[in-house]
Amino acid sequence: MLTLLEQLDKGVLWQSPGGIHPPQLKTLSNQTTIARLPLARRFVVPVPLVGEQAVLTVTVGEQVLKGQMLTEGTGFTYLPVHAPTSGKVVAIEQHATNHPSSLPTLSCVIEADGQDTWCELIPHSLEQLSKNQILDKIRNAGIAGMGGAAFPSHVKLNPASEIDLVIINGVECEPYISSDDRLMRDYSDEILKGIGVIHHLLNPQRIIIAIEDNKPEAAKAMQDAVQRCTLPTGVVRVTVIPTKYPSGGEKQLIQIITGKEVPSGHIPAQLGIVVHNVGTAYAIQDAIYQGKPLIERVVTLTGEQIGQPGNYWLPIGTTINDALQAVSFSPSAAQKVIVGGPMMGYALAGLDVPILKGTNCLLAPSHHEMAPDVDEKACIRCGECAVACPALLLPQQLFWHAKAEEYDKAAGFNLKDCIECGCCSYVCPSDIPLVEYYRVAKSALKIEAEEKRQAEQAKIRFEARLQRLEDEKNAREAKAKEAAAKRQASMKSTDKDAVAAAMARIAAKKAQAASSTVSPEVPQVAADPKKAAVNAAIERAKAKKAAQANTVRSENELDTGTAEVNVDDKQAKIAAAVARAKAKKAAQANAESTTQKANPTETTAAETVLTTDAIDDKQARVAAAVAKAKAKKRAQANQTNDTTAKTEPSTEAIDDKQARVAAAVAKAKAKKRAQANQTDDTTAKTEPSTEAIDDKQARVAAAVAKAKAKKRAQANQTDDTTAKTEPSAEVVDDQSTGDIAPNAALANATESADLSPEQMKKAKVAAAVAKAKAKQLAKRAEQEEQ
Repeated sequence: MLTLLEQLDKGVLWQSPGGIHPPQLKTLSNQTTIARLPLARRFVVPVPLVGEQAVLTVTVGEQVLKGQMLTEGTGFTYLPVHAPTSGKVVAIEQHATNHPSSLPTLSCVIEADGQDTWCELIPHSLEQLSKNQILDKIRNAGIAGMGGAAFPSHVKLNPASEIDLVIINGVECEPYISSDDRLMRDYSDEILKGIGVIHHLLNPQRIIIAIEDNKPEAAKAMQDAVQRCTLPTGVVRVTVIPTKYPSGGEKQLIQIITGKEVPSGHIPAQLGIVVHNVGTAYAIQDAIYQGKPLIERVVTLTGEQIGQPGNYWLPIGTTINDALQAVSFSPSAAQKVIVGGPMMGYALAGLDVPILKGTNCLLAPSHHEMAPDVDEKACIRCGECAVACPALLLPQQLFWHAKAEEYDKAAGFNLKDCIECGCCSYVCPSDIPLVEYYRVAKSALKIEAEEKRQAEQAKIRFEARLQRLEDEKNAREAKAKEAAAKRQASMKSTDKDAVAAAMARIAAKKAQAASSTVSPEVPQVAADPKKAAVNAAIERAKAKKAAQANTVRSENELDTGTAEVNVDDKQAKIAAAVARAKAKKAAQANAESTTQKANPTETTAAETVLTTDAIDDKQARVAAAVAKAKAKKRAQANQTNDTTAKTEPSTEAIDDKQARVAAAVAKAKAKKRAQANQTDDTTAKTEPSTEAIDDKQARVAAAVAKAKAKKRAQANQTDDTTAKTEPSAEVVDDQSTGDIAPNAALANATESADLSPEQMKKAKVAAAVAKAKAKQLAKRAEQEEQ
């Protein structure tokens, strides 16, 4: 069985799955040699072009030379950016970039001076440089993959494993693009020099230059260059492969040349294979032998709307608008300009964007070359996309999940292995832009992965911080323990005894402070009067509440016409009076105790509490005096208006003075009756006795009082405040005895909870005197009649 190298020498080829055969349309641009366009006046250089973030080393207004390095940076994939021509830096700003999104990126705008002056160039030969120096020159030249991916070339040329096979990709399978074709025709020897540098770095067993069979001129030119090169015989050979799209893909080309399939998630270097583009080989030889950085590349300008189609050397940073105007571009209505080929390219939203290192074609088709956009129709599940897929994927499943934004499920169907060749979209009868869905899904997964990575880094930093704080805490504790141990070790026996004695004193002091209490005499003095005052207030509240309840019951009795004495109300009043007397007596006793025990020179809280009840008693006396003054004022008003006084009951019937007035009136009436009896003895004998008259008048007065009380009870129901000031229904308690006014005064005096005991006693005495006088007058009148 032949080995792989023997099969390569014999020209054995393998088949790759899928693929399509679109029209080539390359003759429009590959008939003329590579030319140069006039130098543009303005260049926009994005920072960074590729690799990791770079830092600009120039400022606005600074003069730069052609090939001068504009950035510096670090990182394995970092590539510097160079000035495409000599001129002046006029702006450093955010500018739209050459990308399907047209999002702005930091760019350095250079205004050309027209001199195109080079910076200092240092050429070398392979014999003068070591491998590391060669890699450094390639890196400092900013060389990236020229096939479209723009991956840093120095990374590929410094693999971790041994390389057995190097493939130089000259397939260029996409329609319209012919830049590599013309480069192999016009610069074959320079390409072979670059291949020599690659051979020097990797030392592979074979180097295969792969070219499609639709480029016979390029294949012949490269074979002639191989015969002229200084590389060992048999190491480099040209292999012509069948024309099929996308045979120019890295993994597809490896499968066609070697029959090996690169596993998912792996790179060709893990199989001992490296793939480079012919344009990359040319840029490598230019950097080593000429000392030139990568500041220009060959770009195919094609399409029916371009007056001078062909391949041109365009400086990196030339705006697409300037490049198209230089080749007589005549846009039509709704004109599209596509970067790349018709299969993998993308339309630009604006033309003021720069040429990049991966830009290999600018296509300006007419409406005859490219059909107008059509509406997307429903998938009919024909399966043509799966047949055409060169990566053996399931485009139908990927489309459904991508459209439903189920990106995780799409990733489960190996979405990352899609090379975005466009074969599925080309064969789809429903005109579904499948590749666009896949690109959106890939971007979403990339963003999600980046957010996850940042979250993991934040978690690691947080855990590291917690660990650092814990370590610092443990270190402090250990240091404190070590210091305490040192102090204890250096302490003498006398010092230890002193420390123990001090600790014992501190403990004893704390125990003494906890066990010490304040003398109970003072709190008792302060507590007893306060308790007595509280009890007295409670008793007064209860008595007042009982009196209100009795008032309601008395009013009900008056409404029904009853005049019986309410014994329960009287008992409640007596109980309230007894409670007030006890409270006052307790307050006086507490006041005397406070005077005897407390220090007369100091004002304590106990004295303040003891005086509370005295203040309450004083306030009660003041309130009684105010009430008495108001009653006197109302009595004077009643005397001036006799009619009103007789028809309307006085609201202050409970007053002591009203009782005296009633007694005086009764006395005057008795005296008048006695005089009448003396003048008319016969009439006096026939008329009822004075006592009977008095009894009858007493009943009449009682009936009048009852009517007035009933009227006042009705008024009390509408006004609670007035009800408290009008006479109580207890006025009628003594109707049967005829002692209306005295008994009413006594009952009202007893009922009032605001009068002091002295005032109550005076009211009772006045009522008793009035009653005695009335009886004496009645008795005297009776004796005179006899």
